[in-house]
Amino acid sequence: MKLEREEVERIAKLARIRLTQEEIEPLREDLAEILTFVERLQEEDVEGVPPTAQVTGLTNIARHDVSETCEDREAILNQAPRRDTDTIEVRAVK
Repeated sequence: MKLEREEVERIAKLARIRLTQEEIEPLREDLAEILTFVERLQEEDVEGVPPTAQVTGLTNIARHDVSETCEDREAILNQAPRRDTDTIEVRAVK
């Protein structure tokens, strides 16, 4: 796929990437090659192929979230880095 220099500059600006003039041409070639590959992928017939998130067979091994009640309010407050009497202090969100 043909990709113009101006398109690379626009993409870099959208991605907030500063490119020198020397970096633009190699990047233009790389991006054009990637887009050509994606075009070829779009031509493939995938009828009947189920969507796949990953192909290794791995499953999520994270533990389930379990809520626990804690009757000892003071124990919880003592774990906070900063507190004011019976509340936890946090920095202001700006």
